[in-house]
Amino acid sequence: MAYIKKRDKRDGSASFTVMWRAGGVRGGKQESEVFEGEAAAERFRDLVNGHGQQWPPGWTRGQGFVVDRRRADVMFEPFALAYVDRLTGIQGDTRSKYKKEIRENMAPWFGPYSVEGGEGGIVRTMVQEWVNDLEAGRLAPLDPRDRKPRTAYAPKTVHNKHGLLSAILQSAVDAEPSLRAANPCAKTRLPRLDGAEDEEEMVFLERDEWAWIYACLRDDAKDLAETMAETGFRWGEATALQPRDLRRRNGRPAIRVQRAWKKDEDGKSVLGAPKTKKSRRTAVITHKLDRMLRRRAKGLAQDALIFTGPEGGKWDPGTFRRLRWIPAIELAAERYGLIKRPRIHDLRHSHASWLIAAKVPLPAIQGRLGHESITTTVDRYGHLLDALDDEVVAAVEWAMDPTAPLPGFLADSGLASATDGLPRVPRQPSGLAQESWKDAGDTPQEDFVEHGNGPVFVITLGGREVPFADRRHAQDVVDQWNDDHEEESAAMRADGWPEEKIARHGALAPEERERRPGGGPVWTRMPERQFVYSALASYEADGTLTYEPLPVSGRWRWEFEHDGFTTRSAEFRTESRHGAMEAHARGINRSAVSRAFERARGEALEVCVKNRNADLAGTQA
Repeated sequence: MAYIKKRDKRDGSASFTVMWRAGGVRGGKQESEVFEGEAAAERFRDLVNGHGQQWPPGWTRGQGFVVDRRRADVMFEPFALAYVDRLTGIQGDTRSKYKKEIRENMAPWFGPYSVEGGEGGIVRTMVQEWVNDLEAGRLAPLDPRDRKPRTAYAPKTVHNKHGLLSAILQSAVDAEPSLRAANPCAKTRLPRLDGAEDEEEMVFLERDEWAWIYACLRDDAKDLAETMAETGFRWGEATALQPRDLRRRNGRPAIRVQRAWKKDEDGKSVLGAPKTKKSRRTAVITHKLDRMLRRRAKGLAQDALIFTGPEGGKWDPGTFRRLRWIPAIELAAERYGLIKRPRIHDLRHSHASWLIAAKVPLPAIQGRLGHESITTTVDRYGHLLDALDDEVVAAVEWAMDPTAPLPGFLADSGLASATDGLPRVPRQPSGLAQESWKDAGDTPQEDFVEHGNGPVFVITLGGREVPFADRRHAQDVVDQWNDDHEEESAAMRADGWPEEKIARHGALAPEERERRPGGGPVWTRMPERQFVYSALASYEADGTLTYEPLPVSGRWRWEFEHDGFTTRSAEFRTESRHGAMEAHARGINRSAVSRAFERARGEALEVCVKNRNADLAGTQA
């Protein structure tokens, strides 16, 4: 490593010599450079260390950088800042962000160099070393030795920073007259983008998980969170809503997004245009959300904020996250066993996943979320399209065989006459016959025994105990259960959950116990396992939704889980609970469950209407 040796002169002054071995090896050539001031010596020493114990490119011994004799405005930092100042079509916060990026993550590497070609200019090897330093989190050549460690940036972040540097240096190429012949950023090999990074950052909430979080939010945060979950709005868009944004579109209640919170160059929050041109949009909403927003807007000026913080001003995102969102996540984890750790922005991602699960076309999702390009929508959420596998297969079967039943999602879209006039072809059955499925209620009684000699093998899983007559059957269920819940358990460990809580979600090895008369049925065979889809909606007595039902979701169910297991394509029921009407649907076919769910909701609403009419009649009597 380069070091500084101080020499005192006879006149009382001192000189400072930077010394090092070329290449940093023991037998390397001894190199040195003399400075009159200690600060200049320290700066040069850091440059030598930053360039692998070699002379910094462009440095002439005894003279310094050749570029020191060039114009100040072509040195990297002033040139780059001037480039940002000249940019058009960007907002104040973006301009400020670019300047901060230049000062913090570029100038410490390229500050001593010129953007001009030739001696003392930035070259391709410097850009490559800079990319490697960003990815590894290494200090810059001009960083002070006592600086705190730098952040090791993710591949996508490195790509973004390289893009800005490339644009700055390309402007030197395009200048009139041109300052250099080529862009040193060209052909730089950047870290790979594997696609997994964005997926790991996004958290998609299921219907019940969102309901848990909503129940745990403080009252002054519920309406804002509900609006973001139902609309998919960005934080800056939702918190900028005003009474004049409440509209109607085609007879439906809607919200017009025409402004969002931004930051100016001084970091102050200001209201400005949405993120992109496509972000200025109108989104239809449910009547329930419309009623809530109009209730909040009542009595407010047309340009007042619908959602305000505890002190009446705009909601600060950091305050909301720290005092409202994180406590709700932690409470939902404790109370309901929530294992995911979503950010506030994940309500937007979850909204998109619910629309995809409900078979909403991607162009419609693009428009609702305000994506500038359909490519953004596909890149971000395309991996969720496997939720439509049932519909894709049904459509292909229908296309290949005109006598096949019309897929439910096509029938609902008004295409029931699409096969009229087509020639009929013999039906070609494939796969398992429907009769091969068994109703969960038809399990033969001989599968269970009430008494008997010998021990039983009890497994504990999901908070319930299940006894088996055969240890092998019990162990097989344990292994399969833990395989099905492996990702949940891994996520809980990563979040630091205690092992005893993790164990409640997993299955414990069979425990041998003495069989007791009257101890209940014991399984004598391997129970069935089925992937079951389900949906739930709850209505108040007057027919209004308690909460907006989330899309149909599914998980593996076992035959001993009587509250969720079925082998039927779809089934539904309605029931009254705690003064509310609930509509349930479940089954092994997602499309069929969706249709059954609509029937269940219709019946639940009919009951609400009858009860309301009966109450009115009783009042009048």
